[in-house]
Amino acid sequence: MGTEQQAKRRPGAGRRPLSLLTATFLTLGAGVVFLTQAPSAGAAPVEKCTRTKGAVVAVDFGHWGGPVVRGCDTTPTTGYELLRSGGFGTTGTGHDGPGFLCRIGNSVFKNGKQHPTPAEEDCVLTPQATAYWSYWIASPGQRRWTYSPLGAMSRTLKPGDVDAWVFGGTDIGGTRGRPTFTPDDVRPPGGDPPAPGDPAAPDVPPGRVDLSAATRWLTERLTNGQRVVVDGDTAPNYLATTEVAYALASLGDANPTTRRIADYLGRAEHTEAYAYPAGKDEAPDATAAARLALVAEATGKDPRAFGGHDLLGDLLANVCLSGSDAPQPVPGCATRGDFRTTGQTEGQALAVIALLSGGVKPPADAVTRLARLQCDDGGFPSFLILDGQPCESEAGSTALVALALQTAGGHTPVVTRARSSLKKAQFRTGAWPAASYSVPGSAHATGWAAQTLRALGDRAHADAAVSWLSRQQLPGGGFAFEEGGTDPLLYATTAAVVAGAKSDLVTLTTPEPVTPPTTPPTTPPTTKPTAPPAGEGPDLRKGSAYLADHQRLVRGRYYEAGRGFAEYGLTIDGAYALAATGHDDTTLRNIVDFLDKGGRDAMGRDVHDWTKIGTKYAGGGFIGKAAVLAESVGRDPRDFGGRDLIGALAEGVCPAATPATPRKCAAKGNYTYATSVFSQSLGVIAQVRAGESAAAAGPIAYLKSLQDPSTGAWPSLIGERSANEVDSTAMAAMALHLLPDAASRAAVDRSLAWLAAQQLPDGGFMGASGNSVNSAALAVQGLSLDAGKYPAQIAGARKFLASQQNEDGGFTIAEGAQPGSDVRASAQAVGGATGISFGVLTRDLSGTTPEPVPSVSPSTPLIITPGEETGGSGGTASGTGGGSLAATGSRTTGLAVAAVLLVLGGWITTRTARVHRTSTEGPALTLGRRAIGRPRPASGRRAEGGPGPIPGRTADSGRAVMPGRATAEVRTPAPGRTTTDGPTSTPSSTTTDGGPA
Repeated sequence: MGTEQQAKRRPGAGRRPLSLLTATFLTLGAGVVFLTQAPSAGAAPVEKCTRTKGAVVAVDFGHWGGPVVRGCDTTPTTGYELLRSGGFGTTGTGHDGPGFLCRIGNSVFKNGKQHPTPAEEDCVLTPQATAYWSYWIASPGQRRWTYSPLGAMSRTLKPGDVDAWVFGGTDIGGTRGRPTFTPDDVRPPGGDPPAPGDPAAPDVPPGRVDLSAATRWLTERLTNGQRVVVDGDTAPNYLATTEVAYALASLGDANPTTRRIADYLGRAEHTEAYAYPAGKDEAPDATAAARLALVAEATGKDPRAFGGHDLLGDLLANVCLSGSDAPQPVPGCATRGDFRTTGQTEGQALAVIALLSGGVKPPADAVTRLARLQCDDGGFPSFLILDGQPCESEAGSTALVALALQTAGGHTPVVTRARSSLKKAQFRTGAWPAASYSVPGSAHATGWAAQTLRALGDRAHADAAVSWLSRQQLPGGGFAFEEGGTDPLLYATTAAVVAGAKSDLVTLTTPEPVTPPTTPPTTPPTTKPTAPPAGEGPDLRKGSAYLADHQRLVRGRYYEAGRGFAEYGLTIDGAYALAATGHDDTTLRNIVDFLDKGGRDAMGRDVHDWTKIGTKYAGGGFIGKAAVLAESVGRDPRDFGGRDLIGALAEGVCPAATPATPRKCAAKGNYTYATSVFSQSLGVIAQVRAGESAAAAGPIAYLKSLQDPSTGAWPSLIGERSANEVDSTAMAAMALHLLPDAASRAAVDRSLAWLAAQQLPDGGFMGASGNSVNSAALAVQGLSLDAGKYPAQIAGARKFLASQQNEDGGFTIAEGAQPGSDVRASAQAVGGATGISFGVLTRDLSGTTPEPVPSVSPSTPLIITPGEETGGSGGTASGTGGGSLAATGSRTTGLAVAAVLLVLGGWITTRTARVHRTSTEGPALTLGRRAIGRPRPASGRRAEGGPGPIPGRTADSGRAVMPGRATAEVRTPAPGRTTTDGPTSTPSSTTTDGGPA
């Protein structure tokens, strides 16, 4: 289910606040990485992993004053297996099982004690969003962390992948709490093999650029915080303005100054004055157009609609098809492949990078033109010379061209020679000269060379360059052009800032891996399959068969979140889907009987070990989710599984808010431990369907109070800051649609208008995992409340769902996500595609007969259901969920998604994964870090009944992804030491030595 699980945090879902990158770089700067070996039994030495073999995981214990510890798995299968094989011990939550990571430990830190300790977190329910392990991932070649849309059990690994786990808080979009180290800081050394004879990196002391001071100096150069105006001029210097934008963007995409610059440059009069000097309908100045496109890409704007121009389209349209020797030469074309009017290597390379960062493949001739510029020494000149002309290489040009060709691909020999040329030209001080014949080091050239070599995997050379830059920084924060200079220069400072931030032009511009009746309506009971809405849509029969397959649905009764650990939230999601389609009433009956008649998993747990009814952890979302299922299939919600769910909901209405830690009640009318709008909505639906509208008055009023008055949407989380999202808005609309009053009708109408406006061009909707299947399915359900008004949107969303359905009948999590079907996403897609609201979902099971429990071998765990045969099974699922529907909306969703996806999809992979490991296991490397006082995040909340992909964790009501979550300020550790933000502002040094894990 969407948001509910996010509320649980995927290990991270629900909040989408500001980026920590800027805050970290500006206030903390880069730390220094120190690697020490930490022997770990069962873990392969980190040196055994390379950029093309195995995967590496890094766990940041900085919250407790500890180091960043690395582990390696030479034959990786899933993120969960990587963690365990890398020498880390883990503990899941009691509610969601081992797939939802609550504690992690390693022998390197405090003798393997797992953190957080029981005194800090009891790990019964999903940890609160401000204090959990968040899960971050980076694929080969990626130099920025991405918040994982999958749980660790669901994420399948490729050679060269890097994972990170950070403790703290973030939201489902991963906009906060990023690791303080970069993927390159924990990757095995080296990218492509260096050329024989390449010199070793200079032996210099570590250093870091004072990014805060440099940023301050740069912003002081701006007029009105939006443009550079050179002394004595009145017109803006557009080129210099773009340079400042790149530098600030390297510190994080939330920098308001960067956005102001982009807004200024994106005004038509400025775009045309800079990039279209010959007229707005004429060919652009290619270098200027490329620079503006890169600004747009660095700030999340569209380079195809910037200042009224399609910058990328105009670049493509003005690639020279012939040269100056043609019978009718084209002005500005020296030879085939040139971008018209460039003339300089910089412009050609920037145009190629701008196209690539915008998702456009540059013409082969334009890329080849760059490659053919290479001089005999492997470097590149600053001008677009022709064959036979003198070729004098410069470090800055060489670095920029190598970066462009590496990104374009297909030119490895050329890039290798350029890489060697740069390393050979580096002075023993760590600097590069502005020109081959120069003697003093140049901050501008050194900044560019450092960017590129870091991107190519030569971190030691790049770190030596940053060390030199740190010694050249002037008192005011700026940099002179050359060593010994005292006058700061903008172009030198911008290059130094990007290098000091351990970023590069490609990284900073590439987007990261969208009139009711007066009485409650009802759907007449039917034993016939539900007719889907008109138009193209997914194959619901195949989808139902996928969900009912016993390879996933253990003994036809439940999905697993781990070996023998039933994922009851996800199981109810599957039941909802089967109830909506009517394609397999027998399996649906099996599931319902298992839940209602006291069926237990191999761990001896029944459904109420999940709802926690009768305990101090009873969750309104969990209970509501189970009650809605009972109501949907004609069972008594006042006696389901031997418990009165409706009575428990009434008792679980909060009389007032409780302390934030743990957050049991956010406010009066909130259900206990309902930490998401998704959970709250499920409780309301259950009570209203049971005829208890009066008892639900408080929860209804509270749910209404959470609606954004300016948009009509709902946020994902309750009791803490989070963004509006599709999943929660659709769910809340379904709940209020059951009410006859005019205010409720108006609230639903406004929410549906907001939902319709969120639809993407391909018909999908953005959720926690991207262009999300869960969110699209929930949007169909929501918009179907007024199907006559939104037929086009519903049809578009169903077509999108069809595009995400796989041959096995299941669905991927999101457009462009990890290939393969996911049970939680499939459950939501199948049920959501019917358009039936949870408020009116009804399936008559009379006349059905439960199938006998399949026979199993005596060695398998037994699951006893009173009145049925006994048996066992070992099937698995690809997700876990808790008290709500599967979804990818908010943290609830995130969390849930994280946990669920993680558990469900990943468990299958993990179970079938390798059983043996090589005996040459050795120490894990530790990134020791000095704590540099990082403020502790405000307390968060626990998620409970809704889906939510929180990476690092599993959610109960939604899908659970075990992605990680963590709060860490982005600081890039320099070699030799690692910096860590500790929970307090008191620095504490950390050294780590290994011991057996």
